[in-house]
Amino acid sequence: MSVSILWVDDEIDLLRSHILFLEQKDYRVITATNGEDALDLVANNDFDLVFLDENMPGLSGLQTLTLIKETNPMLPVVMITKSEEENIMDQAVGAKIDDYLIKPVNPKQILLSIKKNVHNRVLVNEKTTTDYQQAFGKIGQQIGMARSFSEWVDIYKKLTQWSLQISESSDSNIGQVFEMQMSEANNEFGKFIKNNYINWFSPSNEDKPLMSHNVLRNLIFPTIDSGQNVLLILVDNFRFDQWKAIQGLIAPYWRLEKELIYSTILPTSTQYARNALFSGLMPLEIQRMYPDLWVFDEEDTGKNLFEEELLKFQLQRLGKNYRIHYEKTSTLKSTSSLKSNLKEILKNHLTVLVYNFIDVISHARTEMEMMRQLASDEAAYISLTRSWFKHSDLFALLKEASAAKVKLVITTDHGTIRVKNPVKVVGDKATSTNLRYKLGKNLNYNPKEVFEIRKPEEVHLPKPNVSSSYIFALGYDFFAYPNNYNYYVKYYRDTFQHGGISIEEMMVPYLEFKPV
Repeated sequence: MSVSILWVDDEIDLLRSHILFLEQKDYRVITATNGEDALDLVANNDFDLVFLDENMPGLSGLQTLTLIKETNPMLPVVMITKSEEENIMDQAVGAKIDDYLIKPVNPKQILLSIKKNVHNRVLVNEKTTTDYQQAFGKIGQQIGMARSFSEWVDIYKKLTQWSLQISESSDSNIGQVFEMQMSEANNEFGKFIKNNYINWFSPSNEDKPLMSHNVLRNLIFPTIDSGQNVLLILVDNFRFDQWKAIQGLIAPYWRLEKELIYSTILPTSTQYARNALFSGLMPLEIQRMYPDLWVFDEEDTGKNLFEEELLKFQLQRLGKNYRIHYEKTSTLKSTSSLKSNLKEILKNHLTVLVYNFIDVISHARTEMEMMRQLASDEAAYISLTRSWFKHSDLFALLKEASAAKVKLVITTDHGTIRVKNPVKVVGDKATSTNLRYKLGKNLNYNPKEVFEIRKPEEVHLPKPNVSSSYIFALGYDFFAYPNNYNYYVKYYRDTFQHGGISIEEMMVPYLEFKPV
């Protein structure tokens, strides 16, 4: 398809050699010598690009630019000027030029500008496809050879980088290839967890990752002990790729000092992972030491009502006399109220704010057809997260907090994954209802399709009955009961869930910042 260009310059006759050069490259070039004619041409033709002289009699280039953008805001306009005066450039940028060139221009500059503003998406797609094809084999080798958590961290970071690039590409084929590689990675990661997770709890194992119950003790408390107050933001269901999607928004206000990925405990659910994080204990120890604060899956009451109490108990056990402030989204004040008290709040040694909004998106997506369409796949889910964050009370609060001399920490308790493959399981009425793990007795399942923990005490998990055991879904699987199977599968397939074993659920970000 031919590219159509409008070139507006009161000395257009002096540019005939440039126009001939473009026509030889199969570009269609229409010319105008003034702003009025240019506006008429834009109104009656479909142009792909406008070259616009800044210094013209009658309507100036800036005035013409403004009027073009009013009627056709998506039409790329390249300003050409003899002057490099700062105020002219400021006005042109403010009026949303897409590029600018300084006279005298040469054919290579013109051609480059066309490629940047007309062919950019096609060129980016082609480069993304070519680069990923070259990286595909190397990543595949890494997946097959990964034997440690740190090696999986490196793999996940590379896959995240590619997922964000490929999500911007219109090449559906490369997207399908990436999905296949991500599936392969999750299959191998599931095998890695099955072979290593129990051993992580061996006192003699020195090759175990940082896990939920050690995050505060190993990373945050030493910062406070060094004399630095900490603002800890815990965003439920926050994946590493979601962090990468919002990183650019945070960068003008907070400088990233530390970025690492830690492993959540199993199950990767709020009840287990978040309670472990705040208590500094594995769930079995919570249940034994504070039985009134542990709620089993089958009990009909809130599972995360005692996070603040568990945090205070951890501080008491470690002899930490910190002043703390703790709030969750269910009790969080409005942004204006928080802002008015923020300076006082941040005088505490540790300020903890828990945000459940991404979890709300996940549940709403399951229950509402409109939300399913808004977050139809991973790319849309990430985009929705970024849009929420950009306009959220949380982002407004982080901007305000950047004026304080505090260390900012953003992390999560677990991630989430879009489930696709139903796996049949049978249990009694007391079996937990989570789609990605089951806790119960007399569970009936195919052992090859799950990770089973027959002795929960080996991984420091509590059990309500002597014969209780845990099973965990792998990769993109989710558990479905045989009764009303088809309805159940249709309702939950392609929803975002957590609780099981996948890269996206278990490998989660821990981020430290200081104000810019």
